[in-house]
Amino acid sequence: MQFFEAIRLALNTIRVQKLKSAFTLLGVCIGVMFLISVVSIVEGMGRYMEEDLIGKLIGVNTFELRSRPNINIGDMDEATWEEYRRRPRLELVDVAPVTSALPTDAKWYITSEDQVAITSATSGKPRTTRVFAVDGQYFDVKNLGVTAGRILSEQELSRGEKSVVIGIDAAERLFPGLDPLGRELKMGGVPYRVVGVAESQGKAFGMSFDNFIVTSWRSPARRLLNSRPNIVDAVAIQSPSPEAMTETMEIVRSVMRAQRHLRPSQKDNFALQTADSALEFWNKIKSYLVLAGIALPAIGLVVGAIVIMNIMLVAVSERTREIGIRKALGAKRRDILMQFLIEASTLGIVGSAIGVALGIGLAEGISAFSPLPASVAPWSIVVGIALGAGVGVVSGVYPASRASRLDPITALRQE
Repeated sequence: MQFFEAIRLALNTIRVQKLKSAFTLLGVCIGVMFLISVVSIVEGMGRYMEEDLIGKLIGVNTFELRSRPNINIGDMDEATWEEYRRRPRLELVDVAPVTSALPTDAKWYITSEDQVAITSATSGKPRTTRVFAVDGQYFDVKNLGVTAGRILSEQELSRGEKSVVIGIDAAERLFPGLDPLGRELKMGGVPYRVVGVAESQGKAFGMSFDNFIVTSWRSPARRLLNSRPNIVDAVAIQSPSPEAMTETMEIVRSVMRAQRHLRPSQKDNFALQTADSALEFWNKIKSYLVLAGIALPAIGLVVGAIVIMNIMLVAVSERTREIGIRKALGAKRRDILMQFLIEASTLGIVGSAIGVALGIGLAEGISAFSPLPASVAPWSIVVGIALGAGVGVVSGVYPASRASRLDPITALRQE
């Protein structure tokens, strides 16, 4: 009964002294609110990266052969960068040996890509758009369909015909309010005909995946993407299954090492980039966000602990006579200690519960009104409540100990 009575007293104190209680709970509330919102955003971004964005960047069961990784962040030293810079570019002569050694059910495509100024008769001025010059099974590997028109045919790809499939954003920018099918756009002054509008790929962190144009690698556009016409930015290879991925990568590695006459002691002078590389990129960002997510709530929780301790010391002073009466009626030291500890932890739990609610609301608001995705993690709610209770207990130890040590006779004389 003492346990529930202590909780009732704490809740009654909050109800009667609303303004003071609000200031008491503010620190814990803000700390937990930041914890929930930061963790929710990190969780939401993590899910988006793992379930959606990685597939769009590289593809399912797919890896890319490049001269050097195109996803990197953070502590790359100068020697590593210099080694990357000296690597030979991937050339068209490298592609045939690699693709001919692949399992028969593997798929592949080559691509060169860059930002290019595109004009059309209706856009009014050049529009910067990402252009992909591709060959092979690009649309199969990327699992990219169309909402209107069709994809590029094998004949168009092999003949280098001046046909393009464009993303929805590119269509809206180049042909505002018009049906783009059959219309012309110009890349480097060369006219191309739009044969299809691709399915929407969505956005991530404010960046649209729909502002792109796909054309044949053999078309004149590839001269706009690389200074040398035989350069290929990447060969994307889709293994027949997840289990065959490692074996397929080893085949490509062996062919490339033989193609470049690398001795066994020499390192690869090319890169095989998988979804794991992109996940590693994300995990580096995540570690920075987690550090910020710990620092921000910690400040609020420290402030909350100080305020709760101060309020509990005031409560001990105001209830000295009550403590004396309880001790005179037989209450032991541990009973008084437990009473004030429970009251302090109740304050912490109430503050953290409000912080959880505000944190969820803040995360949902950020997700709704910004490009950042958010997903509330159930474990963060448990951790938030536990932190609030812990802050209450820690901040209540000194006031509770002080109350339990009061001499009953001295306490009874207190007015």
